[in-house]
Amino acid sequence: MSATTLHAAPAAAHADTDRDAAIRTRGLRKVYPLPKRRGPGGPGGPPGAAPGAAAPPPGIIALDALDLDVHAGEFFGLLGPNGAGKTTTIGILTTRARPTAGQAWVAGIDVAREDVAVRHRIGVVPQRPNADRALNVRENLLYHAAYFGIARGEATTRAQRLLETFGIADRANGKVDQLSGGLQQRLMVARALMHDPQVLFLDEPTVGLDPQARLALWDILRDLHSQGHTIVMTTHYMEEADRLCQRVAIVDRGKLLALDTPAALKARAPGGTLIELTLDGDCAAAADRARAIAGFLRVEHQGATLRAWAPRAGESIAGLIHAAEEAGRDVRDIHLAPPSLETLFVSLTGRKLE
Repeated sequence: MSATTLHAAPAAAHADTDRDAAIRTRGLRKVYPLPKRRGPGGPGGPPGAAPGAAAPPPGIIALDALDLDVHAGEFFGLLGPNGAGKTTTIGILTTRARPTAGQAWVAGIDVAREDVAVRHRIGVVPQRPNADRALNVRENLLYHAAYFGIARGEATTRAQRLLETFGIADRANGKVDQLSGGLQQRLMVARALMHDPQVLFLDEPTVGLDPQARLALWDILRDLHSQGHTIVMTTHYMEEADRLCQRVAIVDRGKLLALDTPAALKARAPGGTLIELTLDGDCAAAADRARAIAGFLRVEHQGATLRAWAPRAGESIAGLIHAAEEAGRDVRDIHLAPPSLETLFVSLTGRKLE
């Protein structure tokens, strides 16, 4: 499948951005206010805080001084678990959310000061398809084109070309609800491309898709990137980031933990295979015993999870199990993972990515 060739409009220049930077953020911060609650100091409770009480937290920190640079024509991935700040980042870059502090530019344009100009240069594929169910497939594309002021004749030509490119031309006059999840997501990509954006944003685009539909969407994205499109994608699928992205930023709890090519990031992962044991209780004592066993490169523990890295996992599993038994714990589950983005994430955060 070959994606249609689209020509992006020239970007406006900005004194504080590199010419080859499609996206730049500096000190980007987003804090959401805490939900109001009843009780002392809240609605229905006594006014004010008790003397000497600690000050309440400022809110929920979704992004914490995030600095990113995405080059023009790059396929860039934001990798992290749910709640890492990925969707908030996309929300700010696509003008749907305003930062609490810091700045962001897309195509050299300040997203806070010139939001309308930014929206004309970006295409957005949401996490869940949000096509207009009252319109048929083709009408969804034409309506989107009209929003951006594209003449009807040109819009019709573009729509037909995109429908054919993404293999949904035979469904053009059908209702959106008649499309499978994978085809609906193709429609979302086609819609995002109708106005020839310079940067395409995809927020967890393959969540909920079956393996075949996911691979088909990967092919579409590869074709788009090969034509020079800048693509920014959020995902919590390690394989997706590894196989599609030229560079990957690993984020968690609003902070940037690492940024590099997938190969370079995997090279930073602790050596050896990660052996992860889930015990029936706290595993601190088991970890202490495991550290006394030769052959482990690193041993960590968190709650009931015992993690160890070993160059020869097959020979080391028995030692870990024995350490757990000596500590009076039963093993409930064993998981092995070779050096990968997952093992790097675990080493940086102490928890799994997915």
